[in-house]
Amino acid sequence: MGLKQLENIREPKNSVSEFALGKTNYILIAVAFAVIVLGLALMAGSGSTPDHYNPDIFSWRRIVLAPTLAFAGFVFMVFAIMYKGKNAKNDKEGKA
Repeated sequence: MGLKQLENIREPKNSVSEFALGKTNYILIAVAFAVIVLGLALMAGSGSTPDHYNPDIFSWRRIVLAPTLAFAGFVFMVFAIMYKGKNAKNDKEGKA
């Protein structure tokens, strides 16, 4: 295709560009991402070395709380992507 032909091809003026997900989805995805980052941050800390034993690596925060938060964040991320609001069906019917 030449440049002249590409210039003649335009989108119809009535077409509205839409995102695949709605505003609510993006907000829920941001919340899920923050929960995942929080879980990973709670897992961080100094480790044990052969010379110095650190009992903090077996703390409740690093063994139970942090992995649970990170896992919950990943599950919530799937929900955030799949979520359709109450008005999603009405919006599609009204625009068609």
